[in-house]
Amino acid sequence: MTNSVDFSGRPFHFIGIGGIGMSALAYVLAKRQFPVSGSDLRPNHITHKLESIGAHIFGKQEASNLEFFHPQVLANPVVLNSQEQLSADTKSKLPQVICSTAINTNNLEYKAALELGCPVLHRSDVLAALIADYYSIAVAGTHGKTTTSSMIGYMLLEAGLDPTILVGGEVNAWSGNARLGQSQYLVAEADESDGSLVKHAPEIGIITNIELDHPDHYDTLEEVIDIFQTFAKGCKTLIGSIDCATVRDRLQPTISYSLHSDTDADYTVTNIDYRADGTTALVWERGKALGVLTLRLLSRHNLSNALAAVAVGRVLGLEFGAIAKGIATFEGARRRFEFRGEVNGITFIDDYAHHPSEIRVTLAAARLQARPGQRVVAIFQPHRYSRTLTFLEEFAESFTHADLVVLTDIYSAGEPNLGQISGERLTAEIAKQHSQVVYQPTLPAVCEYLLETLRPGDLALFLGAGNLNQVIPEIITTLCEPAKATS
Repeated sequence: MTNSVDFSGRPFHFIGIGGIGMSALAYVLAKRQFPVSGSDLRPNHITHKLESIGAHIFGKQEASNLEFFHPQVLANPVVLNSQEQLSADTKSKLPQVICSTAINTNNLEYKAALELGCPVLHRSDVLAALIADYYSIAVAGTHGKTTTSSMIGYMLLEAGLDPTILVGGEVNAWSGNARLGQSQYLVAEADESDGSLVKHAPEIGIITNIELDHPDHYDTLEEVIDIFQTFAKGCKTLIGSIDCATVRDRLQPTISYSLHSDTDADYTVTNIDYRADGTTALVWERGKALGVLTLRLLSRHNLSNALAAVAVGRVLGLEFGAIAKGIATFEGARRRFEFRGEVNGITFIDDYAHHPSEIRVTLAAARLQARPGQRVVAIFQPHRYSRTLTFLEEFAESFTHADLVVLTDIYSAGEPNLGQISGERLTAEIAKQHSQVVYQPTLPAVCEYLLETLRPGDLALFLGAGNLNQVIPEIITTLCEPAKATS
């Protein structure tokens, strides 16, 4: 793939435009008035939104999609099979074709783009070009990227700095996963999953933590650290959490933050109060008290994310009052401990947690919110065979804060099943550590079991990066039916 992005007006065509990362890029480019098209096999509310701002969406991934902007290119099959017959003018009008790591090289649309001589770019190339085009703040780290980048974007928005924002989740404040601002500032989530993090060179980089999370791409933690070290070198200012030993020992953040006041971090907190309705803490900047920070988000990991936002705000010259005001009203991103409803006294929460560390902190937040006597029911869909197998022991120890654990089979995310691991085996491992564990192999079986098992007062927490959350509306609707019948 090439990596030179043309912002002179040449069209962009996204293969798999409905993905959370791809669609954010497409949205910003379309709002900047570039011609944008894309294909996706599963139209959704995101693709419908892109259509509403002028993007052309194809429901199939076919070679003929590339004809959209310049039909004369594909009208002649001889031309399609011979790049040499394309004039220089025609070649210059071919769209830039954007792919993610998920696109297979046998994809017909991808193969046609190569045969035509279209510039073919990875989505990270487009993000890197946008980062270079703005005064950019890029948030990296194994966990907390979406919440931290969304919080920073919201804080800057509330402070009147009108940022452009690209994040890996949807946020109600800007009705999606991206917004186009009119200022010089851009806030972006920077992903390490496929190694493309090394392409980004922002003005400010944030590293929240470093763990092995993608064993499909990395064999060892050392490989992950190497990627973050390269990213760190490209940041003019690096902000990092020294509560993560790897960040503390293997990187040298320009500015550090910590939840522990006895460290030498630049930003720390004292007087911490974790409550069911949020968190408060007194924030310190290099030994000087800045003021009290209040946030609606629960638990220590979100207080840490908020400290990263404080550090960014101070680098940009914001007064602490403006920083605190923005953070205090930030409601979080969707699928990050997202409240989905309450029926018959049962509370439904949806969360993207799919790594053992994320599951532990999310369940700790649920336990904090749970009322006395309220059961925390964790419903988990493992994500990827490679991750489940690699972290089998860690997953088995991650559910201590749950009263009942319900597991379903593994969401493959496109990985082949090599027969080494299953949801049933993971259930057996968790059962060695937890007395209340149930396996339901399919989503319909999960739905049926929960309808029979959930009781008033339960907090039902749906965990995973796959499609488990699709059962939530069905359960809520079914639970509401008896109430309608008797009303």
